[in-house]
Amino acid sequence: MSIPKKVILLGPESTGKSFLSERLAKHYQSVWCPEYAREYLLMLGRPYTADDLLVIAKNQSEMAKQYTDDAVNKKVNTIFFDTDMHVMKVWSEVVFGSCDPWIINELKKQQADLYLLCKPDIPWVQDELREYPEQEVRSDLFAVYKELLQKQTTTWTVVSGNFDERFATAVKAVDALLAR
Repeated sequence: MSIPKKVILLGPESTGKSFLSERLAKHYQSVWCPEYAREYLLMLGRPYTADDLLVIAKNQSEMAKQYTDDAVNKKVNTIFFDTDMHVMKVWSEVVFGSCDPWIINELKKQQADLYLLCKPDIPWVQDELREYPEQEVRSDLFAVYKELLQKQTTTWTVVSGNFDERFATAVKAVDALLAR
């Protein structure tokens, strides 16, 4: 049984990660793992805490394992992840000034075959969970993700432009991954 290639989308809020993950999964007749945080925060009913971020991270990690198992069972060649522990680390540090050691350890263990870094060059779309509409903050967060990716060895690509341009760039990067 072969393990599917893991493609993880990163970037600030409202950069099209969920939309692109789902579109790529459809294109490759594959599986995508959504972001657990949305589900959790929508049912929370109060402001979130650092402890909540740890709950989210643990559940996201468990979801990632379940979706990977599902992808293996479906014999697909790729699985797309809307988020990962990089996001949990950045979110924790930006909002609370520190990150739980469990998240750091999970990040060290995490394996990916390709990262797609979504640039904040599309219009902000407000929803009940998004917190940072300011372009300066979005750009700063993008720089944080970019710096994290520059410090590791997994291949990564910046996706930018309108949704079709993002999709075309992502497909080109995934096709290159699958051709290896």
